[in-house]
Amino acid sequence: MTSSFDFAPLFPAGLPAPSARWTGLAKYSFVGGNNDSEQVPLDELIEAANQALQREGRSLATYGLAHGPQGYLPLREFLVTKLKRDAGIDCTVDDLLIVSGSLQALDLVNNTLLARGDTVIVEQETYQGALQRLTRLGVNAIGVPLDDDGMRMDALASTLAGLKGRGIRPKYIYTIPTVQNPTGSIMPESRRAELLRLSAEYGVPIFEDDCYADLVWSGHRPPAIYAMSRNGGVIHIGSFSKSIAPALRVGFIVAPWDVMSRMLALKTDAGSGALEQMVLASYCHQHFASHVPALTKALRTKLDTLMEALDEQFGTAAEFREPQGGIFLWVKLPDQVDTLKLYQAALAAGVSINPGPEWSTNKGYSGSRLRLCFASPSHQQIREGVAVLAEVCRKEFGVPSRSANVEKRA
Repeated sequence: MTSSFDFAPLFPAGLPAPSARWTGLAKYSFVGGNNDSEQVPLDELIEAANQALQREGRSLATYGLAHGPQGYLPLREFLVTKLKRDAGIDCTVDDLLIVSGSLQALDLVNNTLLARGDTVIVEQETYQGALQRLTRLGVNAIGVPLDDDGMRMDALASTLAGLKGRGIRPKYIYTIPTVQNPTGSIMPESRRAELLRLSAEYGVPIFEDDCYADLVWSGHRPPAIYAMSRNGGVIHIGSFSKSIAPALRVGFIVAPWDVMSRMLALKTDAGSGALEQMVLASYCHQHFASHVPALTKALRTKLDTLMEALDEQFGTAAEFREPQGGIFLWVKLPDQVDTLKLYQAALAAGVSINPGPEWSTNKGYSGSRLRLCFASPSHQQIREGVAVLAEVCRKEFGVPSRSANVEKRA
């Protein structure tokens, strides 16, 4: 349908750039937070949906299933148990808000705490969705460098002191401490304690994103920062996107009531998807504890395939540190490789990657880095896709000079 009416003059200033039309996934897709389709517990979800609908399907006639604006009570009850067992978080159902994925959690926290011109502290390499939201809000995001244990506390202390000296009090410190995105690191308990100490010293709350925390290879993780806090200065968010399925769009927030009540006033969608919450509650009570180890085992084998493929196709030209869990590998290529340009050339050849600058506050540092999601493609697609990527990279940048142990001529 073509339209002659011109809407453009009606658009207010400050809208994001228009989206491009969806053209489908690339043949070899290493982007986004998509998971392994073979590991979606389909039969159990079908059974859970039937059980939930037969038991209380007629409650769909009432907004929020008559469980109130904070979400379906049995799902919050499951989360109370899960968070205590896995993350050490001691909370009640009243401390929990069910949201439409962790992206809505980000929006609610930001809209509650931030105004244009504010400053926040983030990890130098961090979730693209968080950075995009801060940019749109006109908020200054200051990146703190990472090492193998996550955000560096010496650099954070220096950043906080420098801002205080300029009369600036950041609104929060945003961290992904358990399976960091994109680096895959896990912040040790001692560093979490130091982060809490700095938070208290400077009066800056911590915004803890635990979206990937279920996917730890060892099955063991440090306690959540929220669990270690003594003064309530932590907001904690999580999701079922990585542990069950991203398209379900179910996440959660754990927060003190004084800030939770403000977020509730901003959550004007009349409740997140009720059927998804009902199905998840029915499924998780029975199967979550056994599902996650099976999922992480399958993901770990895909990571091995990806690392082997990179070693074979790129050799020493591709540097990476093995992540401690999750679905991403953060890769460093030689400095002459511009991954923003590599992204375009690779996409034309059927391979999609996430270029590093989109995941970092330091564009120079991340210019030759890229993030690869290994969860979604099959083992064969991983091997084939990396081979195509290496060939494209060689043609564009002369890297790698050797591929599959065969020297390549320019």
